[in-house]
Amino acid sequence: MQLHTLLDAHSPADILRFLHDHLDQLRVADRHRLLQKIRRLQKTLDRLTADSPELQKLVEAFASSAAIVAERRARLPIPEYPADLPVSQRREDILKLLTENQVVIVAGETGSGKTTQLPKMLLELGLGARGLIGHTQPRRLAARSVAERISEELGSPLGEMVGYKVRFTDRSSEHSLIQLMTDGILLAEINRDRFLSRYEALIIDEAHERSLNIDFLLGYLKQ
Repeated sequence: MQLHTLLDAHSPADILRFLHDHLDQLRVADRHRLLQKIRRLQKTLDRLTADSPELQKLVEAFASSAAIVAERRARLPIPEYPADLPVSQRREDILKLLTENQVVIVAGETGSGKTTQLPKMLLELGLGARGLIGHTQPRRLAARSVAERISEELGSPLGEMVGYKVRFTDRSSEHSLIQLMTDGILLAEINRDRFLSRYEALIIDEAHERSLNIDFLLGYLKQ
């Protein structure tokens, strides 16, 4: 069943069931809002028709969000990894853990490649299409330098595929797949969006520093 044939060939119940079953094709930022609309319309099936304006608007919003995800997925790169980095040598193990678990803790020596290679592994798994891969750093200079390094390794200009956001500076765009930022930037976003729905995945880097910002973020995300 394709979106463009839904309104012509299927009942409202079938349309709503199809949309509900394909919510994973939407941007994270749209999923909850459209799910609520689906549930609201399911309660009015007795007066709903396939050409109802509210149903048509829902299908259009669904199609628009799915198209954005498809476009972003088409731009996902195939990363290459420096062979000499310890984290690259454990790539298969890490990818398996990321696939099977919602939360993964990666520990390794300084210089092992965790900071620069883990975001690329998330891209390899297809993350970044439905929302940003958020990557926090305790310091502004680190956020910028890490973004520059990952951009270079992916062969993309800074601010396009990989961007960064710190106080007074935002070098990211709507096309960015990865966004480096300070802990404070992510904390500030909680005030506007308590579900952090712009992000499909989050990397909390340097968690061993146990700063107040990091501890608060870890506690908040646990909920």
